[in-house]
Amino acid sequence: MGNSLFEQLKKSGLVDAKKAKKAKHNQYKNQKQKSKKGTPDKIDETTLLAKKTHAEKVDRDRQLNQGKKSEAEHKAITAQIKQLIETNRIENSDGDMAYHFTDNNVIKRLYISEQTHTHIVEGRLAITKLGDNYELIPTSIAEKIKRRDKQCIILYGPTTEAETIENDPYAAYKIPDDLMW
Repeated sequence: MGNSLFEQLKKSGLVDAKKAKKAKHNQYKNQKQKSKKGTPDKIDETTLLAKKTHAEKVDRDRQLNQGKKSEAEHKAITAQIKQLIETNRIENSDGDMAYHFTDNNVIKRLYISEQTHTHIVEGRLAITKLGDNYELIPTSIAEKIKRRDKQCIILYGPTTEAETIENDPYAAYKIPDDLMW
């Protein structure tokens, strides 16, 4: 039984050599076209699972990298703010006048000189928070810090411009700038 199907059909007279050659050629052509079209091979469940876990890992890594990047940016901004405050702060330890201001609805006090008080009221100096301490800096530096982090600035700009409430019965009565409390 070493004869192939083709040879058996040829002996019986059902197929001649020309038809057999044409059939073989068509079969070869069809196989070649299928492989060119990129017919999907049988996809294994393990392959799908591997692709899914790889995609999840890539997504998780991307999120971790984004978190690390934002944390590094925050640290850099904090370092810039600290450097700006430390290099441009104005020494205010020689004052005998208490200046009161609020920080998170808590009244705080700085002892400053009269000249420093005048500069704060006129809006030439701003109060910033560095750690647990409060520092006086020029308003130009306070503007740079405000662009980076608004929460570091405690008092900025002239204090004479107060926000008025529409139904405030005391809106007509202005508080003097030199009022000490």
